[in-house]
Amino acid sequence: MDLTPVPAPADPGYDLVGVGIGPFNLSLAALADGVPGLRSLFLDAKPEFSWHPGLLLDGARMQVPFLADLVSLVEPRSRWSFLSYLRAHDRLFPFYFSERTHLTRREYQHYCQWVSQGLGNCRFGSLVRTVTWDGRARVFRVTLPDGRTVATRNLVLGVGTEPVVPAALAELHRDGPVHHAEDYLNVRHTLAAATDITVLGSGQSGAEVFLDLLRNRGTAPAPHLRWVTRSRAIAPMEYSKLGLEHFTPDYTRYFHALPEGVRDRLLPDQWQLYKAASAETLAEIHEALYQRTLGGAPADVEILPGTEVRGARADADGRLELHCHHRQTGTVRTLRTGALVLATGYAARRPALLEPLADLVDWDGQGRYRVDLDHRVGLRPDVTAGLYVQNAELHTHGVGTPDLGLGAYRAATILNAVAGRVVHPLPARTAWTSFGPASGQPAAAPGPELVPGR
Repeated sequence: MDLTPVPAPADPGYDLVGVGIGPFNLSLAALADGVPGLRSLFLDAKPEFSWHPGLLLDGARMQVPFLADLVSLVEPRSRWSFLSYLRAHDRLFPFYFSERTHLTRREYQHYCQWVSQGLGNCRFGSLVRTVTWDGRARVFRVTLPDGRTVATRNLVLGVGTEPVVPAALAELHRDGPVHHAEDYLNVRHTLAAATDITVLGSGQSGAEVFLDLLRNRGTAPAPHLRWVTRSRAIAPMEYSKLGLEHFTPDYTRYFHALPEGVRDRLLPDQWQLYKAASAETLAEIHEALYQRTLGGAPADVEILPGTEVRGARADADGRLELHCHHRQTGTVRTLRTGALVLATGYAARRPALLEPLADLVDWDGQGRYRVDLDHRVGLRPDVTAGLYVQNAELHTHGVGTPDLGLGAYRAATILNAVAGRVVHPLPARTAWTSFGPASGQPAAAPGPELVPGR
């Protein structure tokens, strides 16, 4: 019998390392702050916290109430709550009298910067180059720009999403006059000379960009504005009280338990839950159009739902030709425009730093992470450390994945899993709706077919 002792795992520098410091990993950093016996570190290449700076338009508001801050829906007594931020900046009474529960994006950004500057476990200006698995020590090793490495038992990817550019427009976006809404404020001055501007996409970003263009006419003749979307209608976000229960942990658990094929078919049908614009923004657009036509002035605006851009090219004059297909009638037409802003959303990405771990991940048939209910990625059985993701699990956890209202709950779920104990108690029931039959209940037999007129 071999009595050689098995070496114990090397003591890692950290129990938890987060890569990327957006709102979701910042929430995790805030909830981990001060937890006894837990060593955590969060790294980001940016010099400071920054959240969609190209879309911090004047007056643009969040789509969730202020309680969906980094911590309050898990630990409202935290020193990192939004109310604590207001107190620290002597703004409690002004906020109280404003009677607005939805923050402006600028204030949310400032709040997050305040938290990130106060946390001792956040390190900016730290680009993570690679992450490798050390099977002998049973830790992940995170390599920094100066060649140093830090070891951790658990890694949480919060690297964010990247702008989606339709394939038909990819080349023009790279080399020509096509801009993603992510960069809108940075390029808005370049649009001043355009006589015709098109916005593609009818989600919240598209609505805000279109509204901004309507309002900022400048001193030159106002450009012709066009708003194009392949969605069947310019529709408001579902914001009824019971509809919002799709953004609860109860619905997340229900969705996660569905078969993969059912989940993949269900998500596109739920676009109005998470891809539409707020009713308030749409009302502001209507009011801007109404004011634009006072005295009989022409609106000089086109709003084109159900229209898909299937091809594009730049002509000799530098204008864009958009080859469009109307999805309901089959009509084909060419639109000419001087500038195009893509409000075509964002998608999760697989970061290059993860490539050394690619063979360890249990990818699904479409090359996506398999993610358990605790947001832990499925890995090879011999990998004993934990790899977790934030906002890369839409396909497994449903429409609440990118929603800030579930950010603190997800962070607490990950933290409890990493610690192996209940660091933050979580509620057992969060919705009035029962989204599926009780566990083990047999499916009902199909009823008789109903024939009209009988």
